[in-house]
Amino acid sequence: MATAGSGAQPHLVPVTFALVADDTLVTAVDHKPKRTVALARLANIAVNPHVSLLVDHYADDWDELWWARADGLARVVGPDDEIVLRELALDALAHRYHQYAERRPAGDLIVVQVSRWSGWQAAG
Repeated sequence: MATAGSGAQPHLVPVTFALVADDTLVTAVDHKPKRTVALARLANIAVNPHVSLLVDHYADDWDELWWARADGLARVVGPDDEIVLRELALDALAHRYHQYAERRPAGDLIVVQVSRWSGWQAAG
């Protein structure tokens, strides 16, 4: 995920994410070790909520290459906020990532309302 922080450069962070509705993506602050709970990505969203998520697929056969990008506005949802959305988001993440099924994230969620989808594929 790229967020535009207070500096001139985007802040790029690899994240796990899931689609919870047609144009809503979510990622979670999970239990993996972090230097601080005051994450730069959360502070950056507070300053500027415009974000992008990029997914790509590489293969030795270049006819199989593709990428997809989602641009939108992000908001942070705390552990005690929007319980119905939180459960839906955590279910979607657990469905995609078995680690989250075994241990659901307890931290903040980042909810992205996608306003633009774009992409490319090499063949077909």
